[in-house]
Amino acid sequence: MKTNDWHLEGALEAFYSQEHIKAATEKTRWEMLFNKYKDPNVDMIMADGISNLCNDLQVDPQDIVMLVLSWELRAETMCEFSKQEFIGGVQSLEIDSLEKFKKKIPYLRSQLKDEDTFREIYNFAFDWAKEKGQKSLALETAIALWQLLFAELQWPLVDQWCQFVQERHNKAISRDVWLQLLEFAKTVDSTLSNYDAEGAWPCLLDEFAEYLIETGTCAKMSDE
Repeated sequence: MKTNDWHLEGALEAFYSQEHIKAATEKTRWEMLFNKYKDPNVDMIMADGISNLCNDLQVDPQDIVMLVLSWELRAETMCEFSKQEFIGGVQSLEIDSLEKFKKKIPYLRSQLKDEDTFREIYNFAFDWAKEKGQKSLALETAIALWQLLFAELQWPLVDQWCQFVQERHNKAISRDVWLQLLEFAKTVDSTLSNYDAEGAWPCLLDEFAEYLIETGTCAKMSDE
């Protein structure tokens, strides 16, 4: 108020003017960050822009941290960020520069350590990765995501599962199978010692258990 000769009205006007300038500056920074990676033909960041972002962040495009980032931005489609998704997301993450983006990578990785957050990210991945208009997730895409996600979870049967779905299933993955597989991985012992054949698992997971016994991966007796 001193700079405004102790006039309240003038002080308030100056304060709100400064806040407006600050907000406009921040908005400009977010838009500059978006424009740095946006596609020249559409008002979105597409695969090439995401690849350039990864290069600047010194992160492999296949790194799971990019899935976490997509979850944080609430991206609807893999390899695409709309302007609203990107700017809204980086604003929420308090990122307005490439340097701050780099510093946020460890935080994004740490999100995977929380059980509930990991489940959210895993569930998010299904809709994010499936093709537009499809109800199921392409098998090749599902396998790539499982290898990525279950490596983080350290599920010992992930390789056997991926081999099984390629050999015995060989078609797109339903939402139910996608969601229930995480429950299976978290609750069923890798030796199948606590597997219940009468449980409410999707048929494909029951077939997987039979496959593990059949191939000798698990020594659970078939007459138990």
